[in-house]
Amino acid sequence: MRLSKKSRYALIALIDLSVNSKYNHVALNNIAERNNMSPQYLEQVFASLRKAGIVKSIKGAQGGYLLGADPKNITVAAVLEAVDGTYKIEHQEMSDHSSNPAVSIIIQTSIIDKINQRMEELLENITLADLESDYQDYNEYNQQMYYI
Repeated sequence: MRLSKKSRYALIALIDLSVNSKYNHVALNNIAERNNMSPQYLEQVFASLRKAGIVKSIKGAQGGYLLGADPKNITVAAVLEAVDGTYKIEHQEMSDHSSNPAVSIIIQTSIIDKINQRMEELLENITLADLESDYQDYNEYNQQMYYI
């Protein structure tokens, strides 16, 4: 599985928003600039996130974005679904490629369904709060590194 560019932008921008919107809303241009992203593309990403209720927008010249929920309640699964639809491997009929329909059923149930189940368990259990914490830990660790 590969995360789409849209999903990566969404996750990066949401980590940024989570870190930087503790006390005030954040302008989309600031998020784009800090993360070297196209503001126009990021606006498209945020339209999907806004529609899903993951972010809230504040209109006007001094507008910006806030998280639509507590970061502990925003899962990676919800973000991926908001911007790309399903993240699961889709069922594909293999009848055109095989004269034995049992093979298609076995592949679906023994491989694809199990991958989807595990992927869902994983993505439902990683929250934006987890990603923010990992980001903060990483930055803190790198600032303490001493290079010669």
